[in-house]
Amino acid sequence: MYQGPARCLCSALPALSCAPVAAASAALLPPRPRAPPPPLGPAAPRAAAAVAAAGGPSAPGAPPRTVCSMGNSTSQLYSALTKTLSSSAVSQHQDCLEQPDSARLDPIDPKDLLQECQMVLQKRPPRFQRNFVDLKNTVSNHRPIRVMQWNILAQALGEGKDNFVQCPMEALKWEERKCLILEEILAYKPDILCLQEVDHYFDTFEPLLSRLGYQCTFFPKPWSPCLDVEQNNGPDGCALFFVKDRFELINSVNIRLTAMKLKTNQVAIAQTLKCNETGRLFCIAVTHLKARTGWERFRSAQGCDLLQNLKSITQGAKIPLIICGDFNAEPTEEVYKEFSNSSLNLNSAYKLLSPDGQSEPPYTTWKIRPSGECRHTLDYIWYSQHALIVNSALGLLTEEQIGPNRLPSFNYPSDHLSLVCDFSFNQDPDRLL
Repeated sequence: MYQGPARCLCSALPALSCAPVAAASAALLPPRPRAPPPPLGPAAPRAAAAVAAAGGPSAPGAPPRTVCSMGNSTSQLYSALTKTLSSSAVSQHQDCLEQPDSARLDPIDPKDLLQECQMVLQKRPPRFQRNFVDLKNTVSNHRPIRVMQWNILAQALGEGKDNFVQCPMEALKWEERKCLILEEILAYKPDILCLQEVDHYFDTFEPLLSRLGYQCTFFPKPWSPCLDVEQNNGPDGCALFFVKDRFELINSVNIRLTAMKLKTNQVAIAQTLKCNETGRLFCIAVTHLKARTGWERFRSAQGCDLLQNLKSITQGAKIPLIICGDFNAEPTEEVYKEFSNSSLNLNSAYKLLSPDGQSEPPYTTWKIRPSGECRHTLDYIWYSQHALIVNSALGLLTEEQIGPNRLPSFNYPSDHLSLVCDFSFNQDPDRLL
């Protein structure tokens, strides 16, 4: 277990019970009532029903804080949807961060959660409209498997380290930004959700998503940079969620990636699932490779290690595979080529949106930092092209939608775009081997 700063988190850890998530629907959620974007100068007024700030106001005479309090109390949204444990039961030991018992709280209706989110967000602009692009003409006999990949931006990093110079701090406040994240997830209703930079797993995502019918797994980074930020909410890491009604967990492996035989700070989760409807096995993996220019060889080594692990888990590609991740690598990098040329016979799903089916999108992240504007393609959904078919993929935001101040913003909660694909099993997998 990681050693982080002492914080009162356990009082917000409920004991939960899970229920099936609502059936996936192609229709997207209706947009919130339109409101003008808040100004980039003074903070815009919040809705009367907005969630209370996690840490409350600063004490009189205290210096202004550049990072809001994270994890010191439960928001109105959270307390309205969960029954928390008695504060007298709070323990300051690290074992309070173990997976909570999910047997005592009732399920929640996604519509109720959405309504709470929209109350909080009523003064913000409406969420962006994105459409799915059909990529397959034939009709499958079974429901597709919807997979969502998203680096949601760790709260501690967004407020304390990442220096988004065109994004007002008001837009990064967790009590509203978490509602934008939840709204995006509720809009697309993924059967499998793969997230990176999750530093609010125990007090937000696990409690809420488990009550929506998801089974939840989290693997933090050993030396998360979030722990360097004042009043952080613990380490960030990768999280994987799947709908328990649709899949049975067969095997789960947490992988600490190595590079040049050394253990690194990057991680992955790989789970073998059985689709209840078809009886087919497949493996889903989520990862987040090392960031920054100059670390290309390091990322390449991490990618090789991950591929070796996945070859073993999938019995040399006998089990179909989907890999979601922020690879922090453009398609020109060696690690991308390793995945493209792997014996696992992988393809990148979002290439299929291009006219020739061979080109990645022009960007999956777009931000402005003190060093300048950064527009890159770093996020991918890889899949076994001999065993799986991509039915559709969610189109990306346009430059006009993103706007001149780029991401994150009052409209969108992360500097990375979410990727969403619908998969089905190939009925004749030997045909493409």
